[in-house]
Amino acid sequence: MKRKKIVVADDDSDILEVINLILNVKGYDVRTESNAENLLHMTEDLPDLLLLDIWMSGVDGRDICRQLKSREATRNLPVVMLSANIDIKNMSVDCGATDYLAKPFDINELVGIIEKHT
Repeated sequence: MKRKKIVVADDDSDILEVINLILNVKGYDVRTESNAENLLHMTEDLPDLLLLDIWMSGVDGRDICRQLKSREATRNLPVVMLSANIDIKNMSVDCGATDYLAKPFDINELVGIIEKHT
């Protein structure tokens, strides 16, 4: 069976490392990205899901999400927003995200939300 591809975008290298380890153990093919603007260049070989931090250095993840959702090639890509902001639910709905995951999260929450959308 083909491994599901997950892209994780966060500017915190510790978060990227932890999520990468967890998802690799669970059998996912993980790519990490610390520059959210690189996500806007995805047109082919799209991941099965994007985990996207709301606050990345110099870039608002919500803007990235809106742009991805407005394009034909990436419109149907499931985007799960990550944030420690208490208003993450409304922020995620506002930018058209598929779902959200509040930081800090536990491993079961992370895996559960990925399984739900892949």
